[in-house]
Amino acid sequence: MSSRGLTAERMLAAYAQGVFPMAQSASDPQLYWFEPGLRGILPVGGVHVSRSMRRVLRHCGWHATLDCDFVGVVQGCADRAETWINAPLMALYRDLFRMGHAHSLEIRAGDALIGGMFGLTLGGAFFAESMFSRRPNASKAALIWMSSHLARCGFTLWDTQYPNPHLTSMGGQAIPRLEYRRRLAVALKVRADLTAHALPGAQALLQEITQTS
Repeated sequence: MSSRGLTAERMLAAYAQGVFPMAQSASDPQLYWFEPGLRGILPVGGVHVSRSMRRVLRHCGWHATLDCDFVGVVQGCADRAETWINAPLMALYRDLFRMGHAHSLEIRAGDALIGGMFGLTLGGAFFAESMFSRRPNASKAALIWMSSHLARCGFTLWDTQYPNPHLTSMGGQAIPRLEYRRRLAVALKVRADLTAHALPGAQALLQEITQTS
């Protein structure tokens, strides 16, 4: 599949086949297709929350918002020494956001955006793209809020593309490509909507974590 002339619609079709585009760097105008042999996934509604992270959530005073600053979150994710988010990919994400297939979760201290994550949705699958943090543990908070919200909204698959130690520490797994395709095919038949419910406050989120752990 060529990435030349890639549109938002073609990008969604590729995700439905388990394939996603990335750039080599922000300055590289080209996009390249990837399909890892081992795919990273996180448990919907079941990420591991350490005792120390529970204390952070209890006392930090942060709150989460949904889709309030999509561009700001993508820019935050790209604001690093090396990034795979180039200008063409940024434009595609914006198109997908306007179509209702891309979403951001923002972590805020007051009005300040201190962290967050964004991803794409198809059926009951959430394809996490990237996350960022401007304060310690803010990206972890985004993962925890998103885990709860995905479960509440009926999602069944949380794709993280590549596994890494940070995600593994929070319950992430690496599954073979064929197993991922099988789970993806099931998830695509599910009807889920990330905007169907409001995000909980920090204290409600902590109560939910306590009840499910």
